[in-house]
Amino acid sequence: NATAYSFENLNLVLSSDRRPSPDHLEIFRGIRPPMDVRQAGWFLYPLGVCLMMSVFIFVERWFALRRSRIIPKHIEHSLLSGRITENQISNRSAAERLAGVAERESPTLDILRAYVRLEISRMERGVFLLEIIVGIAPLIGLLGTVSGLVRVFSGMPSGSGAPDASAFSGGIAMALLTTIIGLTIAIPSLVGHSLLSRAIDNRATKLEWLAERLYDSKS
Repeated sequence: NATAYSFENLNLVLSSDRRPSPDHLEIFRGIRPPMDVRQAGWFLYPLGVCLMMSVFIFVERWFALRRSRIIPKHIEHSLLSGRITENQISNRSAAERLAGVAERESPTLDILRAYVRLEISRMERGVFLLEIIVGIAPLIGLLGTVSGLVRVFSGMPSGSGAPDASAFSGGIAMALLTTIIGLTIAIPSLVGHSLLSRAIDNRATKLEWLAERLYDSKS
């Protein structure tokens, strides 16, 4: 605490009771650990939240959209053969719930289609958050890039002196890392959103076909 001169270089600190020579300072500033995610600063927190939400939503929806939860094989085979019994109907899948409505209420085709839309809405639950993450993660990265560049230019002296190498490299590291992390989160999220959307469209088409078959079998 009594030192007259102190210089910081990320996790390194140089303290001296007299000013070090320029050569020593240049060597000290050149000793830098490799670039890591910690240099992205506080932008890591919102980007980390986006990453966790993206992984959770994709995994949860992927399991929720598996065949046994939407249209089990035994229900599809029963409809193809034109025979479906009440013992085969439960609430474990969307197709079974739809068949249960057809068995208990003898609804019109419009009511069955409305129930299909309700099941599709349940399948799409939470998927819109992936679309938000696809848009917001690169924007957070861009904000980090701008903040890093501001740090770089604000650290430059107004005269002809050389800029502080530590502040310059730290600002550039933030500018690069936040953009890389944001895109690294957004690209897989976009792929996941496309896969889930395709799976939902496929399941929705089969449920609409199921509603038609149920109505025809009850007519």
